[in-house]
Amino acid sequence: QAYNCLIHFYKRMSSRALVLLATGAEEMETVITVDVLRRGGVEVVVAGVDGETPVTCSRSVKIVPDTSLATAATQGPYDCIVLPGGGPGAAALCASVEVGKLLQEQDEAGRLVAAICAAPTALLSHKIGLGKRVTCYPAPAFIEKLTGSYTYVEEKVVVDGNIVTSRGPATAFDFGLELVKIMVGKEKKEEIASAMLL
Repeated sequence: QAYNCLIHFYKRMSSRALVLLATGAEEMETVITVDVLRRGGVEVVVAGVDGETPVTCSRSVKIVPDTSLATAATQGPYDCIVLPGGGPGAAALCASVEVGKLLQEQDEAGRLVAAICAAPTALLSHKIGLGKRVTCYPAPAFIEKLTGSYTYVEEKVVVDGNIVTSRGPATAFDFGLELVKIMVGKEKKEEIASAMLL
């Protein structure tokens, strides 16, 4: 019932998402999620954690953020904050005080926080959604880290209240589509999934 209320809440307003991009982020998870959200009609802002300069991702692909995290933080609120994975990228998200502050404000307001692959470890670092059901990349180190504070579930995408988590590059489409479903609606999710041959 709470999940349905969340869906109806997001349908009534124009949706905005903030994607936090740190050095070492997983590029497929970043680009696929941004692309799927934009296809779904969500306004997406890609913010560089270290500024506006190009960010080198985990496989040496460079992505130019739309703006810096410092600037993006002044332009909220956002309906969803998205954390792409990638080991080094997730570690940077874990270590950032600014990311922690933004996530805490987002969580306290009951707005969506979405993390994929290694990025759910940043939720733990900043004490977001403790006790909820989550998933992550199935590396023992990530699972062990999360298990004490969350209920770990092996599903492609897990939604528990305002927390949405997913597993890795191959689940990025499912992750993005679930966010579209929550923020825009099931019809739009199905429309763009069909158009992408999923």
